[in-house]
Amino acid sequence: MRIMFLKLCFVMILGAVLVRLFYWQVIRFDDLSVLADQQHLTTQNIEGYRGLIFSSDGAILASNKPTFLLYGLPQAIKDKEEVSSKLAKMVTAAHFQKSLEQKKRQQILAVEESSPSAFPDSQPDPKDVLDLQMKYKSQLSQDLQWVSLEKGLSLNTKKQIEDLNLLGIGFDGEMSRFYPEASMSANLLGFVGSDQLGKQKGYFGVEGFYNGQLKGVGGVLTEEKDAQGLPILMGRFVKKDPKQGRDVVLNLDRAIQYLVEKNLKEGVKKYGAKSGSAVVMDPKTGAILAMASFPNYDANNFADFSKDYYRNPVVADTYEPGSTFKVLVMASAINESLVKPDTECDACSGPVTIADYIIRTWNNKYYSNTTMTDVLVHSDNTGMVFISRKLGLEKMYKYIADFGFGAVTGIDLQDETSPDIRNRDDWKEIDLATSSFGQGVAVTPIQMVRAVSVIANGGYLMEPQVAREIKDGEKITEIKPKIVGRPISSETAKVVTEMMVQAVERGEAKIFAPMGFRIAGKTGTAQIPVAGHYDPTKTIASFVGFAPADNPKFVMLVKYTEPSSSIFGAETAAPTFFAIAKELLPYFNVIPSE
Repeated sequence: MRIMFLKLCFVMILGAVLVRLFYWQVIRFDDLSVLADQQHLTTQNIEGYRGLIFSSDGAILASNKPTFLLYGLPQAIKDKEEVSSKLAKMVTAAHFQKSLEQKKRQQILAVEESSPSAFPDSQPDPKDVLDLQMKYKSQLSQDLQWVSLEKGLSLNTKKQIEDLNLLGIGFDGEMSRFYPEASMSANLLGFVGSDQLGKQKGYFGVEGFYNGQLKGVGGVLTEEKDAQGLPILMGRFVKKDPKQGRDVVLNLDRAIQYLVEKNLKEGVKKYGAKSGSAVVMDPKTGAILAMASFPNYDANNFADFSKDYYRNPVVADTYEPGSTFKVLVMASAINESLVKPDTECDACSGPVTIADYIIRTWNNKYYSNTTMTDVLVHSDNTGMVFISRKLGLEKMYKYIADFGFGAVTGIDLQDETSPDIRNRDDWKEIDLATSSFGQGVAVTPIQMVRAVSVIANGGYLMEPQVAREIKDGEKITEIKPKIVGRPISSETAKVVTEMMVQAVERGEAKIFAPMGFRIAGKTGTAQIPVAGHYDPTKTIASFVGFAPADNPKFVMLVKYTEPSSSIFGAETAAPTFFAIAKELLPYFNVIPSE
């Protein structure tokens, strides 16, 4: 009886074990397999390499360079104090050297008044070393198999740390954005930073606009590790390779970009301007050949510069265009057959009074029965009021919209904005008058240069285009020129072009124009509105034009904000425009016609 009882107990115990084994190995199999994989398998996302950005001649403007992530395996490190100390000294020294180089570059760029003229000793602050040591020690003291310690280390720093032979310290390869030209075209290109998830993302300019094309498709790396977090040589290893992003080829011409940046930077300093911008466009296609602004920044080290420099002033800043706007109003009136170049102004013998306002010429000189051509030559505000009255509000408002103002141009840069045109019902007689000479109307530089290109290309409004094509391996997608409107006829464009040539050859800036070339252009000097009125001592000085006038190769706008040497565009922006034009004309193989 006792034996039977023992047998029964044995059978029951065996049955309980079998039931329990069935429960763990069959019913909970999937859950336990996942838990086991979590303990032994590590999965790491691999970002795809970002596509490259090229200039029109095939030079690389934005590429990728290898950097390294420093990580630690806390369970494999015995003396965390010593390891943290050695790492902190090495990494702090690397950061210090990089910071020193960045400060020197900032001084060369001369974009900040606070740029250091002297540099500290070539030793990092001991406090920085101690702070980093405490940070590393805290991270390595966590009950984790793997911890990230530092990102973005250079190959040189990686080798120096590897020479320390620290157990439990390793590296993962990364790719960081690299701009070979540093600050060149920085506002146009934008930069790459990290988003909220730590992934690379393009911000501003081309990097921001084409982020979806440039960013790669991520891959996955799964490998089996032991209890200490070290890879098992014969363990499971699965890798899905990432895919590189598409390449973007720009219309930007590096030679033209260099000429523009060189002359613009010299002009900002020479004329004591707060800032300066310039853009060069092919009027026939809308292709952006060059675009620059100062002050600017080094895209490789964007975090070391003020965020105020990130936005591209050519597409993001608004201003009142002043007298450069006159050529567009003149073109509108001629297109409507309301005036001709030799039409005489019967209201230009003195100041014009409208309600409580008195409109004068910029130099208080008046010309009785002056012609429309001379109105542009002398930049006569009273003559423009005469034209505005002939146009009337309805047509003026229509042409402002037809020339592309009040809406974005569609340029392929992320940070474009557009100021609104005041509601038509809110316009008064004085608004009609002042808008005729570019006051009370807000534009962006890219809107202005595109509008003037209408005169240069026979009447067509083009969409400005920075990129020329997108490459995906062997597949190439060409970005073709796009016509978005036709504000004026080709005949009107020819007439106004000749008037603009006269404005150059006989106007205030004629002494700066290169001899023998027919260049069409117009100066602009706009006072800056401050607290409900215009400050007479602060202006936006600009010059817009194209050359050669009979077969334009480029249309260009140069703009300075608050030049201190002179408030007039004829004495600041115009000299820079013609200095660039003198070098561009032979570059385009244009020979003097006279």
